Amino acid sequence: MRADRLLVLLLLLQTRGRVTAQSLSKRLEVSERTIYRDLVSLSMAGVPVYAERGPGGGWSLLEDYRTNLTRLTEAEVNTLFVSGTTGPLKDLWPGKASEDAMLKLLVALPSVYRNNAELARQRIHLDATGWFRHDEPVPHLPLLQEAIWNNHSLRLTYRRGNDNSVNRRTVNPYGLVAKASIWYLVCTTVESGGEMRVYRVARIQDAELSGEHFERPADFDLIAFWTGWMASFEKSRYGYAVKMRLAPEYIAEVSSLIGDRVRLLEQEAGPPDEQGRITLQLYFESPLQARSHLLNLGPIAEVIEPQELRDSIADYATRTAALYNK
Repeated sequence: MRADRLLVLLLLLQTRGRVTAQSLSKRLEVSERTIYRDLVSLSMAGVPVYAERGPGGGWSLLEDYRTNLTRLTEAEVNTLFVSGTTGPLKDLWPGKASEDAMLKLLVALPSVYRNNAELARQRIHLDATGWFRHDEPVPHLPLLQEAIWNNHSLRLTYRRGNDNSVNRRTVNPYGLVAKASIWYLVCTTVESGGEMRVYRVARIQDAELSGEHFERPADFDLIAFWTGWMASFEKSRYGYAVKMRLAPEYIAEVSSLIGDRVRLLEQEAGPPDEQGRITLQLYFESPLQARSHLLNLGPIAEVIEPQELRDSIADYATRTAALYNK
C-alpha cells in the first residue's frame, strides 16, 4: 500500500510541478506528517525532490527529472475504457478525437491488457444523460474553451431562464462544468464587480472574444468552487420545509415518488412514535410543488407542518373527491 502511495506521490510531483504538503495530504488521504516521511523516503531512494519555503513554496522535482513508472494496473485500464465515460467531452472535441485517443491508448497497452480493455467497453456503458432529456445544443462551447485556456475575456449575449430576458455582459471565464450532460460556465462578470457567476452554456445566444486578457487567481479551485456553489444553490432553491410522518415500510414507495433523498433522511430520523411512524423533514421549491408531490402519496404520509400546506392538501383532496362523487 505504501509503495503504491509513493508511486502516486512521485507522479503528482512530476505532473503538477510545485505542490504543498497540505494538498498532497488531501489528495492521498493521509496526514501531512506521513507526506513528509514519504518525501524523505523518495529522497533517500535517489529521487531529486526538494522544498522551497515561503509564499508560493512547496515541494518539487528537479526540472529535468522524469520517471517511467507509469504502468497501468488492470483496474485502471478498465476505468479508462469503460464505454460512455467520454460522453460530455464530445461536445468539447467533436468528431473522432475521443475515438482516436482511445485507439492510441489501446495500441500503447501491453497485449495482455488489450482484451480486458475491449471487454470493459462492451460490458459497461455510462450514460450521463437524464431520462426524457436530450442533449442541449452548445455551439459556443469551443470558443468558451479557447477563452478559458488562454485567459481571454468574453462578451456574451445570455438568455435568462426565469424570465427569458436577454442581456449583454463581459465575463472572465474560469472553467466549464458538465453536470448530467448539461454544460455550465463558471466565471466572473465585469458588471457585477467581479462576483462569481454560473451560466448555463445552452442559454448563451452569442459569444465573442473581447480582445482583453484577465489574470486568473492562482489559488482558484474549480472543483471546490463547484461543490460549494451546488450546495448553496440547492439550499436556496429548495427552501420550503415540510415536516411529515409515515410508517417505515412506505419509505421505498415514497422514495420512488419524491426522490432518493427520502432514504437518506430515513437514516437521520429518530425512533418511531407509538403508532410506529417516523418523522422526516423534506424541502421543496414552493408550496405548490410540495402539494403536487405529497398529494401523490395519498394516505400513506401525513404532513405535520406547515399548517397552510395541510389545509391546502385537505381542500384540494375534498374538491377532487366532490368532483368524482357526483
